Amino acid sequence: MSTPGNAATGSGALELPPYSLDVQALDLGNETKAVGLELVETENREPVRGEDGAEIWSQIFPALAGRDAYVLDFFSHLDRVREFCKARKMEWREAAGRCIVISSPGVAELRQLFERFERETFGLRAGSAAQMADAALEGELSRRGLDAYQQAYTRYAFCAVCEPEDGWVTILSQTLWPSEIIRRLRPAVQRFDVHIARPN
Repeated sequence: MSTPGNAATGSGALELPPYSLDVQALDLGNETKAVGLELVETENREPVRGEDGAEIWSQIFPALAGRDAYVLDFFSHLDRVREFCKARKMEWREAAGRCIVISSPGVAELRQLFERFERETFGLRAGSAAQMADAALEGELSRRGLDAYQQAYTRYAFCAVCEPEDGWVTILSQTLWPSEIIRRLRPAVQRFDVHIARPN
């Protein structure tokens, strides 16, 4: 929900939604267009982690991508990622030596990935360009990690740097502004009773 809360029955007190998603434009300089998403518990402002966090994030990214294809990029702990994908028969490929790309995981697979690799930083990119290998970007991901997205994100609908343990995602996009992100996400997170806000 994106309403401030409901009065608890008979108490007169304001009952806040359990989770909040803050959506705010970021100033990364160098004309980089970015938006930060922070998913926190409303009362204590702690990041939403574990099953709840993974379930919400797994709904957020397909909603942002819409009809666009998307892939996940991993560049560390690759043996664990390989084993995880093999055990669950997820489609993946080796790219440029130190990058694993997982193509278009479904919502259930996305939830498992966010839960299993919660402590890792990994990337997600969406758009028609995600339907094919991007050797230049994947080579840079192997060398520089997710900083490589800053030079490449304009070729995609968006690129995202995911830090689930911190409840934080940075979206790099020429077209997704906070208002458009909120419009796309509101239906996707409604069933989780998430308050979407734009901090000043």
